Amino acid sequence: MKTRLRTPVRHGFSLIEVLIALTITATLLTATMSALDASFKGYKATSESASTQVVARIVMQRITAMVRTGEDFGPYPLNPITTPNIQSDYIEFVSYRDPSANTERITRLERRETDDESGLFELWYVVTTMTNGEESSSDEAPLLVGLQQLSFDMEYEVGPRLKRVTIDMIIDPDDLQDAQIATRLETPTIRLVTSAAPRMNE
Repeated sequence: MKTRLRTPVRHGFSLIEVLIALTITATLLTATMSALDASFKGYKATSESASTQVVARIVMQRITAMVRTGEDFGPYPLNPITTPNIQSDYIEFVSYRDPSANTERITRLERRETDDESGLFELWYVVTTMTNGEESSSDEAPLLVGLQQLSFDMEYEVGPRLKRVTIDMIIDPDDLQDAQIATRLETPTIRLVTSAAPRMNE
């Protein structure tokens, strides 16, 4: 008697099983991409804030160093006796003087509005060289961008002579690498406040 060999029956996935597997895979991939996107945005916000803080602190240190070595500060108050304190959006002073050549260098730090409609400000550095009472050269450059607030609070003595200046600035951390992320992601602002006095007053 002959025995028949049974051919093994191979079963494949049904259409419903394939659809379920694809749905689960798509859900897992979506969740993974969302986690990666959130991680990237968090890293970008942290790096922007850190880089902005480093740059802002360097600029602050440079400003205080210039104030400590400067002379003949402005703007002046109308009456340093009755109103010794004034608040301004700029400060200027003599940063270099050579009496033998009748030359002096006037440095001005000022707040300027941006050309766009963001409502932010920029801190500009302007240096004017005066020779024999006339302007011989001028140079300017931006120091900081993305400022929400910038003010110079100056306290004068009789003279008028600057006694102390307090710089107060609020910065929007944004390294301008990706404008879309900057609009979707809110990063905390950075506020820096420092005071400096001319060295001749010490």
